[in-house]
Amino acid sequence: PFFQKRSELIAKIPNFWVTTFVNHPQVSALLGEEDEEALHYLTRVEVTEFEDIKSGYRIDFYFDENLYFENKVLSKEFHLNESGDASSKSTEIKWKSGKDLTKRSSQTQNKASRKRRHEEPESFFTWFTDHSDAGADELGEDIKDDIWPNPLQYYLASDMDDEEGEEEDDDEEEEGLEDIDKEGDEDEGEEVEDEDEVEEGEEDEGGDD
Repeated sequence: PFFQKRSELIAKIPNFWVTTFVNHPQVSALLGEEDEEALHYLTRVEVTEFEDIKSGYRIDFYFDENLYFENKVLSKEFHLNESGDASSKSTEIKWKSGKDLTKRSSQTQNKASRKRRHEEPESFFTWFTDHSDAGADELGEDIKDDIWPNPLQYYLASDMDDEEGEEEDDDEEEEGLEDIDKEGDEDEGEEVEDEDEVEEGEEDEGGDD
């Protein structure tokens, strides 16, 4: 029930899941520019562990109506049989005409993006069709064990970085002010010493008379 309540609250936050994935270091490495565009339509993510927790889990991605595919839900399941062999299966993505992101060649990708990332990664959506190594599916494990329990830490990651940067700037400014204050105190000390010397000199002159 807590996850259910959380999902309802998250659904009211614009771009929550795409922001979370973009801020996650491992997942962001798998996202091309158009993947990010498609993930703007992602409204809900659900992770369901099977009753026998050792037998596997399922991840469901819920999408609004979008330009890329017909599906409202994309799912991928991971299964472990009794001998410990892993297998996976997933929803077949019903791509709209000309929008299959898994078939885009690197030539059609944005050059600036490719330059920024050195090379454009394979589409995030190829993960749904890749069942070659279900026992070591890093993306599935990252979502299940890292993102799902606490997605907020990644959603807020960019804001926290900004705040840390501001705090560092504030610290530097405070240090600068402290230095100025110290210099001011030293100058005042010197002025007091000079005044004392002047007074002593006047007393000496008076004594001679």
